[in-house]
Amino acid sequence: MNNIFCTEESCQAKEDPIGTALNRQYYVLIEVPPPWASNPLDSKDIASKLQALKPAIDEVASSLRLLFIYNANYYETGKTRLIIYYQTAEISSKYSKQEYILSDIDDAVPIIEKCINNETLESENTNIQTRDFLVCTHGSHDKCCAKYGNPFYRQALATIEDLSLSHVRVWQSSHFGGHRFAPTMIDLPEGRYYARLNQKIFTSILTRTGDIQCLKNVYRGWGILPWQVQILERKLMLKYGWDWFNYQVQGHVIYQNEDETFNQVEITFTTPDSKVNTYRCNVIDDPTKSISFRGECGTNELVTFSQYTITELVDMAASLISI
Repeated sequence: MNNIFCTEESCQAKEDPIGTALNRQYYVLIEVPPPWASNPLDSKDIASKLQALKPAIDEVASSLRLLFIYNANYYETGKTRLIIYYQTAEISSKYSKQEYILSDIDDAVPIIEKCINNETLESENTNIQTRDFLVCTHGSHDKCCAKYGNPFYRQALATIEDLSLSHVRVWQSSHFGGHRFAPTMIDLPEGRYYARLNQKIFTSILTRTGDIQCLKNVYRGWGILPWQVQILERKLMLKYGWDWFNYQVQGHVIYQNEDETFNQVEITFTTPDSKVNTYRCNVIDDPTKSISFRGECGTNELVTFSQYTITELVDMAASLISI
């Protein structure tokens, strides 16, 4: 039996998780009790109409991520919760949300088809603002998600209860990438990803208190941004502290070479008091920092992972910053 756990391999190699958040326009969350197959739509008892969407969903995988979610405290037999988080054209630092309670899971199909076709969703009057934390517990996809994700999920439920937080929900989730960072989590509606969490850091994320530097080695990135820009965004987050989470942010790649080992990126942000600033830098693949380890559970194959360095960081309102 192969007892390799990719999370342990990644930790021992000191892999930096930044830049691994998925950049997606849509998150389609369907309430389905586990167990789930490795590909959720192949799970037992999934309606055929929903399964028939699999080719179309695969075709738009770069813009849409479908996830199964579950929390026994919210689940009602005979009903299916469908939550859509989506980006709009407006400048925003979070996703918009539509939430539906359906009497038949097949009723989710035409709504998901609108997301696939990038069509406008009908507004639901019952929507309330929530903060949804998705914890990957998808053990049939990777055993690390079960070993590390399930205990963290149970502890996270207790943390939410202890803090008496309202409009905050924690869900078990199917795979959303980065199983080697288990326990891994998405914070929606912002779309920020986290890795290797414990309850102390989770409490800081929940309350936005404590030393912001606790996020340095657990922050996977902000999914509204391209992966290269996520690396600059973390640096600015650590610089500006918890206030950063209240800024309106735009980021883009100015230039990249063919293999994306050199990337020039830029972030412009606006503070609540309407001050605007821009930072620009190079994000480069640093061959001296590349690491190799067994990146999948159950295999002995070594995988090389690039690690990136920021150079020539410029505050456009000031001068060159030495880093």
